[in-house]
Amino acid sequence: MFESYKEDIKSFMDHDPAARSPIEIVLLYPGFKALRSHKKARWFLDHNMPFIARFISQRSAHKTGIEIHPGATIGRRVVIDHGSGIVIGETTEIGDDVMIYQGVTLGGTGKDVGKRHPTIESGVMIGSGAKVLGPITVGRNAKVAAGAVVVKDVEPNSTVVGVPGEVVRIDGERVDDLDQIHIPDPLMNAIRNNEEKIKSLQDEIEKLKEQIK
Repeated sequence: MFESYKEDIKSFMDHDPAARSPIEIVLLYPGFKALRSHKKARWFLDHNMPFIARFISQRSAHKTGIEIHPGATIGRRVVIDHGSGIVIGETTEIGDDVMIYQGVTLGGTGKDVGKRHPTIESGVMIGSGAKVLGPITVGRNAKVAAGAVVVKDVEPNSTVVGVPGEVVRIDGERVDDLDQIHIPDPLMNAIRNNEEKIKSLQDEIEKLKEQIK
């Protein structure tokens, strides 16, 4: 258990340039506190004490602004950065080395039963304000851009942007975890492509006019 504690601290130190010391993470980081509280809540849930589990999770939500249902499954070295407003639903499954920023919702759509929440595979980054909804899977090393709304499966090593989310593959390679800015915009790319086509057609029209003269 102590090794797991040290591993969590190191993960926060590695991913947050603002972190100055382990003691700062333990005492001041709401994301770290919420994840540690979830481990306790999950233990009580697994030992048939759901009321205590919910009490721990709700108390943690009140103190940190991060609501994690005790039933959620969370892997190793998960980092919640500036986690205010994060909601993680009961049947959510999160793999290892996942990065989650503030305002993220891993929730349901309100119409599913059983497995109602997403599966986030290892190495995924979910940007600020993103919503991942329903029993879908976000593949390994994928990146969900800030503000994206994802309602269908995401392939590994891809990036999702926009509302609703649209997948953009980036050379099959993972984008740096901490970069939420330099993400391709499929809408702007489509606009640029149309502009180029229009210009090409205009040039052809001008050439035809010259030939007619």
